[in-house]
Amino acid sequence: MTDTVFELRRYTLKPGTREALIHVFDTHLVETQEAVGMSVICQFRDPAAPDQFVWFRGFADQAARTRALPAFYGGPVWAEHGPAANETMLAWHDVLMLKSAAPGSGFDTQGLERLPPGTIDLEDGHNYIVAIHHLAPGAADAGATLAAKAIADAVRSTGGAVIASLITDRSENGFRRLPVREGECVAVTLVRPAVAQAIPALEAALRAVPIGSSRAPDIARLVPTAHSLLR
Repeated sequence: MTDTVFELRRYTLKPGTREALIHVFDTHLVETQEAVGMSVICQFRDPAAPDQFVWFRGFADQAARTRALPAFYGGPVWAEHGPAANETMLAWHDVLMLKSAAPGSGFDTQGLERLPPGTIDLEDGHNYIVAIHHLAPGAADAGATLAAKAIADAVRSTGGAVIASLITDRSENGFRRLPVREGECVAVTLVRPAVAQAIPALEAALRAVPIGSSRAPDIARLVPTAHSLLR
C-alpha cells in the first residue's frame, strides 16, 4: 500500500554523538519500526550541521499511524534501544506531519532494496537536498499544492529530480506522546540533484520560487546513511 502520511523528523544532537545514534538507528530501529506498520524511508547526515540527524518515515494513513506508533514506542525494541538513542539528543520535537502535495507526489519506494545493517558508509558527496518553504499561515491546501508545483518546476529547470513533494497535513496528532509542529503551513521537497556541480544553481532556484512568503526556505544538503532505503 502506498503511504499517504509522512513525518520529516530533524533531531539536534549532543556534540559528537551522531555516529552513535546512526549506529543504533540503522542496526536496531529500521526493520523493527516497519514490522509494526510504518515505513522508514530515508535517514541522513547533514554534512554542514554535524549535530543534526534528519529522516523521513511514512504511514498508510492516519489510522495506521495511530496504531503503529504506540505499538513501537510501547514495545520491547524501543524499551531496549530507545534509551541509547535518547541519550544522544538535545531536541527531538522538530517534526512536520505531511501528506502528498498532489496524487503521486509522495515517495515511490517500489523496487528499492535496503543495504544490510553493518554496511560501511561511503559518503560520496551531497546526494540529496531537502527544502522547506514556509507558506502564509493558514494557507489552504489548494494554495500549498500550487506552491509545491512551482517548487517542483524550479527543481526540474535545473535538471534535478523531485523525489517527493509534500505539504502540511493538518490532521490531529493521534499519538500525543510524540508532538509535531502545529500551526505550520509548509511545502517540503526532497530533491536529487542532477550532478554535484548543479547544486548551487538548484539552491538558488529553490530560494527564488515566488510563493508569497517573506521567510526564506530552509535548505539542507543531505547524505544518506548506509542503511537508508533511498540511496
